[in-house]
Amino acid sequence: MSQAPNGDFQSIFHDTRDLTPFRDGYVRTPVRGLADGVGEVLSGVLTGRDPARLSVLGDVPRLKRLSTKQAKAMHEAVFTSTEPDRLISLGRVYPGWAGLCYVMAGLLAYKHGGYLRASELLRRGLTTRIDDDASQFSALYLGQVVTRVEVAERIEVPVLFSEESVFLALAHCLREMGMIESALEAVVGLPPSLPSALARCTAAFALDRHRDVVMCTEGLLNTDDLSAALLLIRARSQRARGDFESAQAALKEVLRRRKTSLALRNDALTDRALLALDQGRRTLTPRSKRPAPPAELEALEVIRKDAEMRRLWENDFRELSGE
Repeated sequence: MSQAPNGDFQSIFHDTRDLTPFRDGYVRTPVRGLADGVGEVLSGVLTGRDPARLSVLGDVPRLKRLSTKQAKAMHEAVFTSTEPDRLISLGRVYPGWAGLCYVMAGLLAYKHGGYLRASELLRRGLTTRIDDDASQFSALYLGQVVTRVEVAERIEVPVLFSEESVFLALAHCLREMGMIESALEAVVGLPPSLPSALARCTAAFALDRHRDVVMCTEGLLNTDDLSAALLLIRARSQRARGDFESAQAALKEVLRRRKTSLALRNDALTDRALLALDQGRRTLTPRSKRPAPPAELEALEVIRKDAEMRRLWENDFRELSGE
């Protein structure tokens, strides 16, 4: 939550920027993951690009003729290498470019699923200053680099190279390594958006900070799959707090939009069933509420159990004494 000048609180998922670095997010499923993998290989064959390289939106930007030796080496390393080691070596040769080299090497390692190495490279790159030439190269040529980041369980968002792509990738690496507190700290300072809100609430939910999740998602509506996934986290936090009515309302909002991903709708239906079980009901309809048993019946049941236990104890005593 952020506090406005008038003292009111604003939800973190409202993105006020005209242009954002995010593409449309999607829900990863086994079938879709296989199809995306095959599609990426075919696209790489048709365009002549190795799918193990960093992904680029459109064509690889052309290098200017009068570029420096460092820029030429960096351009080739970023857009043609498939191993982070080449970028790491380049950073050692040109110290003024080292921070950028480590960041790009970290994003490449992240794409390959090496979360430990990616986190080390990204954190080192973020703490290493770069010179003006490296900063200018980043602005001219790296804006089309796309990183597919998992911001929540099964929810991936393609992000253009930016502050968000680096910190969201770092947060995911830290979550995979079990460093949830560090993952939350990595995304706290990001500009407000649905992907960053998903990353924050995912980490906060794992830390049992359910109040923070509920406050950050106040007023959220189901407008796309990202907001639906965020509503699911909100419902689970409210359920954990015992606020069953609010949790039911959040799940109802997930199911309201018919074009919501089938996987998210199934999750919402599962959570509704669990919510009903928590309340001792078969369904969430008003008629399914079970009336509380009268106090007299509860007392009678306790007496019956005590009498049964005493009878069993007496039988065991008789057997031991030989009676």
